[in-house]
Amino acid sequence: MTPRALAVPTLKDEDAYFGAGRMCPRDYRYPPSVFARPADIEAQTLYVVGGLYGNLAALDAVERLAAQERAPVTVVFNGDHHWFDAEPEWFSEIEARVAPYTAMRGNVETEIARAHDIDAGCGCAYPASVGEDIVRRSNEILGELRTAAAALPGTAARLGRLPMHMVAQLGSLRVGIVHGDALALAGWGFAQDALDATDRGRLADIRRASQIDVFASTHTCLAALRDFTLADGRLTIVNNGAAGMPNFAGSRFGLLSRIAVSPSPHETLYGTMRDGIHIDAIALHYDQSAFLDRFLARWPAGSPAHASYYRRIVDGPDYTIARASRRSRQ
Repeated sequence: MTPRALAVPTLKDEDAYFGAGRMCPRDYRYPPSVFARPADIEAQTLYVVGGLYGNLAALDAVERLAAQERAPVTVVFNGDHHWFDAEPEWFSEIEARVAPYTAMRGNVETEIARAHDIDAGCGCAYPASVGEDIVRRSNEILGELRTAAAALPGTAARLGRLPMHMVAQLGSLRVGIVHGDALALAGWGFAQDALDATDRGRLADIRRASQIDVFASTHTCLAALRDFTLADGRLTIVNNGAAGMPNFAGSRFGLLSRIAVSPSPHETLYGTMRDGIHIDAIALHYDQSAFLDRFLARWPAGSPAHASYYRRIVDGPDYTIARASRRSRQ
């Protein structure tokens, strides 16, 4: 999680960064071949909702959109559904509301649940280009989340049992659902700037090993859709940025990734279509006043979350739809 997209190290370089909030724990890592397995879920319409961050109003918006779909909707919360909800009652509400759906763990849930002694802090694996003040505040927020979860017996253990990745089948396409990227739970390889700088040979290796056509991710907190033409086929990567916070300058809505065999009944911000499957970014127009009131009650001026996120919540980040939706790189 970070307020803006950043250039990031590759996985082989991550051991150069130590300290809470910067390290990528070894138990976050997996080879792309873990996705070369039978699908965990089959769906006609898939909503990938990453980075809810405790925003109950955004969850309301997800449910309103799902109710308007013509086909059944499979909703997957792919990590960091907790973040701002660092008080037992609020935390418990998020747990109860997410429980009916399919959920995965992001770095937030993983570090809330961590029992063994490794000081990963928030688990964000921030690169060196992120300021130490941002890292420190994220670690403080995670500490307060742990305290909230500790007041709810069994919660931390339950979060720790959530999967790190899933495979979905939609029509002829295999979709890899991750929190970070194809290599690690907190990987930054699916950030917009990382995707635009990566070489197609590396992506071709990932596609070949994973047998995945589309990766859906979040973690980097800024949205992106890229469609790569590779030697042996296409690889599409869609990152919803944040469901529970604005993603674009001057906006006040979150995003979800919709992947479906039928066109969206909702207006799409941008998208692509391949092999008969629609891949779209859908706006989550949530009740901003309700969310902001609860945020400020828990995180007033001077608190770590206020310092890191208030301006983004009210004004959006310095990021545009045009940068998110530059779909292909030849």
